[in-house]
Amino acid sequence: MTLPKISVTIITHNEEENIENCLKSVKWADEIVVIDSFSADKTLAICKKYKARIIKYKWLGYSKQKNLAIDNARNEWILSLDADERITKELLDEIKKEFERGDAADGYYIARKNFFLGKWIKHCGWYPDYNLRLFKKTKGRFIEREVHERAEVNGAAKYLKHPMEHYTYKTLSDFISRLDRYSTLSAMELHKKGKRAGWSHLTIRPLSTFLKMYFFKNGFLEGFYGILLSGLYAFYTFSKYAKLWEMQKKRR
Repeated sequence: MTLPKISVTIITHNEEENIENCLKSVKWADEIVVIDSFSADKTLAICKKYKARIIKYKWLGYSKQKNLAIDNARNEWILSLDADERITKELLDEIKKEFERGDAADGYYIARKNFFLGKWIKHCGWYPDYNLRLFKKTKGRFIEREVHERAEVNGAAKYLKHPMEHYTYKTLSDFISRLDRYSTLSAMELHKKGKRAGWSHLTIRPLSTFLKMYFFKNGFLEGFYGILLSGLYAFYTFSKYAKLWEMQKKRR
């Protein structure tokens, strides 16, 4: 049978360190759509090398930007990626076999091998980390929220066996920088919903985050990486609620 055509969609802003390896992993795609928020580095030059269709657009937020990429895709199927993700040969072969069987679902959840400081983290709740990334254009959409965007499918979904690779947080400085940005966005989202931060959010919640990741999610098996990751996520939780408290204070 003829395989359905797939559009790979990617959002970018100054991703010259990541985008080439991402594009190499999807050069088989029928179309690559890049929504770029006016990158000032070599991102666009690299995208042009791989014949990606580039659309420059002001930053709307993670989910809105990804939905814009979906809207501009021309094919029946969407494979939504971040610039620091890679599709492996094993995953591509599995996708092809799934379509060849002729009973494709409306969407597919794909696991992610998340790399922290260059190490694949198998514990701390970081694996398999399934995300809906492959779906019919008419059936899938990202839920609009400030941060930690997730796609949903209006129809049947399956889980694929082979994971993609996600090369996130290459340095501690990178993690801390994004932690600051994401905690602000999370606090804003909570604030819009009318949530409030109390003393327990600044004490018990961060401790609970550390204990959950390090002990209950077996983060201790990752050695020093597990301590770092659990501690950083605990600080993320603290930062999110501290910023929410600050927003509450300003509103009075």
